[in-house]
Amino acid sequence: MKKKILLILSLLFVSFFEYITAQEKVAIDSLEQFNDLDEVVIIGGRNSERTVVNSPVAIDVIDVRKIEKNSPQLTANDLLNYLVPSFNSVRQSSSDGTEHIDPATLRGMGPDQVLVLVNGKRRHTTSLVNYQNTVGNGSVGTDLSAIPVSAIEKIEVLRDGAAAQYGSDAIAGVINIILKKNEGGSASISYGITNRKDGENYNFSGNYGTKLGTNGGSINLSLVVSQRNKTNRSYENNLDKFGNNFAYEFAPNPEQARAEDEQIMAAKGLTQRDFRFRIGDAQIKNQQFFINAIYPLSDKFNLYSFGGASLRQGEGAEFRRLPSETSNVVSEYYPNGFQPLLKSTIYDISNATGVRYYYNNWNIDLSNTLGQNIFNYKVAQTNNASLGVNSPTEFKAGGHEFLQNTINLDIAKNFNHIFTLAFGGEFRYEQYQIKTGEEASWGRYDKFGNIVTAITDPSNIIAAGGSQGFIGFSPANALKKDRNNVAGYADLAFKTNKFSGDIAGRYEHYSDFGNSLTGKLALRYEYANGFAIRGAFSTGFRAPSLQQQYFNNSFSDISTSGSGIVSKGIFTNESILAKALGIEKLKEEKSINASAGLTFRPSKNLYITADAYYIKVDDRIVLTSEFVNPIIQSYGVEGARFFTNAIDTETKGIDIVATYKLNIGLGNLTINLSGNYTQTEIVDFHFPEVFGGNINEYFGPDQTNIIESLSPKTKATLGFVYNLSKWNFLVRNTYFGKVTRDGYPFGKVQHHDPKLVTDLSISYDIFKNFTLTVGGNNIFDIFPDKQIYENSYYHVFKYAPVQMGTTGANWFAKLNMNF
Repeated sequence: MKKKILLILSLLFVSFFEYITAQEKVAIDSLEQFNDLDEVVIIGGRNSERTVVNSPVAIDVIDVRKIEKNSPQLTANDLLNYLVPSFNSVRQSSSDGTEHIDPATLRGMGPDQVLVLVNGKRRHTTSLVNYQNTVGNGSVGTDLSAIPVSAIEKIEVLRDGAAAQYGSDAIAGVINIILKKNEGGSASISYGITNRKDGENYNFSGNYGTKLGTNGGSINLSLVVSQRNKTNRSYENNLDKFGNNFAYEFAPNPEQARAEDEQIMAAKGLTQRDFRFRIGDAQIKNQQFFINAIYPLSDKFNLYSFGGASLRQGEGAEFRRLPSETSNVVSEYYPNGFQPLLKSTIYDISNATGVRYYYNNWNIDLSNTLGQNIFNYKVAQTNNASLGVNSPTEFKAGGHEFLQNTINLDIAKNFNHIFTLAFGGEFRYEQYQIKTGEEASWGRYDKFGNIVTAITDPSNIIAAGGSQGFIGFSPANALKKDRNNVAGYADLAFKTNKFSGDIAGRYEHYSDFGNSLTGKLALRYEYANGFAIRGAFSTGFRAPSLQQQYFNNSFSDISTSGSGIVSKGIFTNESILAKALGIEKLKEEKSINASAGLTFRPSKNLYITADAYYIKVDDRIVLTSEFVNPIIQSYGVEGARFFTNAIDTETKGIDIVATYKLNIGLGNLTINLSGNYTQTEIVDFHFPEVFGGNINEYFGPDQTNIIESLSPKTKATLGFVYNLSKWNFLVRNTYFGKVTRDGYPFGKVQHHDPKLVTDLSISYDIFKNFTLTVGGNNIFDIFPDKQIYENSYYHVFKYAPVQMGTTGANWFAKLNMNF
């Protein structure tokens, strides 16, 4: 029924559009006031006259100033997810730190294969490694949502390999966030809630800009305070197909465990409902402040500084512990069992300060950019069962930090508006550390209260150690590592009446793995007025991050055989265990990127692009499956995972983007149609000889699934924005293609059908500077297909966090004021 209603609305809209356009002719010149295709873009090359239209590579420009009032999305991640089809980001559930920072991908590549810039300067990544078998497993991304939307003027998305221009990470493309520098101020307050009356979100944002000095300087300040409450999308009673609580499937003696819980429930008048899980979005609180300032020191020198601070506090739910799990539960504290809560405190700090010198078409830019991400964990509503009644119920579980400092010197000169020569250098320092949690968060104690560090008499070990839900980082995990990188580049851009292009080369030396030399050639030829062909070929690389090289969370556990204490978890490639298995030190990923496209602009109000691309990545870094091997067992290890250059991949795809703008009646209409098809395949595996060709043991089907088919191969957006006097109307349909989820080794392969999500908003200018907006995201309450029993973790996870996620319809009201 919903699809029929949507189809009828679309047909009515198209009929109305065809009728209006048949009745009146639109003067092209009258469209200049709302056409932004000719705006100069910073990204994609050093040519200061580059625009979206004449670029030799594919670039999207999202004018955040024009859409922030009426958009149902409140973060940069969410905005891009619904406006750029080749961009994907989905909130995760019960996935440790990953549900507090959403992983994002571009053109089907990993979160760490897209480079993020702010005002053209490299943005630091997070300290978080995604390792919970989510999209981007084994990668380290950049937290776009740490930058308040109220601070953003526009977002430029370069959909092409650019490692030769910008360095490591730019295999899939580059996202450049341009901060506001306008004068005047604005403020908005909004409230939203889902169809299920949960997930309430509150948002206050403010922006103020003014002149700085008397010679063209400016300062712009932005603030956001927001809260998104938790949701619950679990099955109502968490029962298995036999009507029993799912967790019994994992008990050594399921019948005995079930009988024990039934006795507990009967004695207390409880039912299965009292043992329900909460699965859904985490609660997130944000406080963010950003500044962007320019101060002319003279008519040739400008001093600039920008950056900000973000504090995020998250609370997500881990897996529930049932009362019959006596090795995990201190029954004196939790007679009915408990569901642990993982709390995060995330600090994100950045600043870029520099000077620019302009003289005789020379542009010299010297800058220093500092960024730091600090991620601390706390586990609440839990226990360390090995401590019994002496256990705390809340633990500081440690954390991790990443710091990056970059010094840049960029020099460019334009020659007669034909050639632009640019060259420069970069020095980057990076530091990563893992911090220890309090002892009880990771320690296992014997019945005498002594911490256990080696295999001992099993009879002295009465229960599991560490904080249930998330085991803290131990002294064995703690480390502090750093490295530096030196780079030099040269870039020649040219532009004539018909031809334009770029030739770029870059050399980099890393202190921890060696050298890299990359190059790029991009060309555009306008064979007729408004019609052009373009293409690019480049080599690229991505250096293994410090997080991938050194993250480890191995912990002590009771052997499944009951023979004593063993280790499990993720181990570094420098560990004795890795060397025994023949797992090599990480090396850089190497890539080849080729693209070819057509651009059509038959008039000022119509622009169409189609770009096909091919990306080959050798020695791609991934996180292995957890495996058991006789060699690791001889080291007292029962399950191990490693970061390795285990696979080669090929990605093929096409992007199509069309924009049409016209006057209708007294208003103007903008139609945006865009689509993406991406297919990634693993074409080769590399793994140690000790596995004897057993790929599934080293990199199982579930891991292959994450790379090849867990994200939609097809995604498309059709949006209509109509402005009429005091009114603004937005209707946007987003199509998410089929995805596949492989529940290996416990579940099965399930295909999730394509889905269509509709956003709607209506804005009205109550007064000259006051605007009220109401609307919704996913107004028809569309969800991914329900998971089959085998993949639902025995009727806990009702939906997989794929496609549009598991929030459902979200309605909002927003009041915006300009001053």
